[in-house]
Amino acid sequence: MKYVDGFILPVPKDNVQAYRRMSQKAGKIWMEHGALEYIECVADDVKPGKLTSFPQSVKLKPNETVVFSWIVFKSRAHRDRVNKKVMADPRLSSMMSPKDMPFDSKRMVYGGFKTIVER
Repeated sequence: MKYVDGFILPVPKDNVQAYRRMSQKAGKIWMEHGALEYIECVADDVKPGKLTSFPQSVKLKPNETVVFSWIVFKSRAHRDRVNKKVMADPRLSSMMSPKDMPFDSKRMVYGGFKTIVER
């Protein structure tokens, strides 16, 4: 079964295009190092919930939108190998300067997941 790294993050609406440009570069790096898929999605039909929701999970502000993304790998071991290469890639480190980030990384939610169903 595949392994997935998933992310939910707040992006200021004015920064969506900058985030897209950064993600296109990052996606290229992950794919070059062996990721199977790299997907970035911006909220389209996402509403605040009563108990929990995507907006609540990142303490969404009125001028922000939610981005939901994931990277697919063959396994957790494959993920670990790919991410080690990605983190050592100078192209990524040049994009990840906190002052240049088009979103608030402190409010990003992320984690690794084992798949239990694939269709």
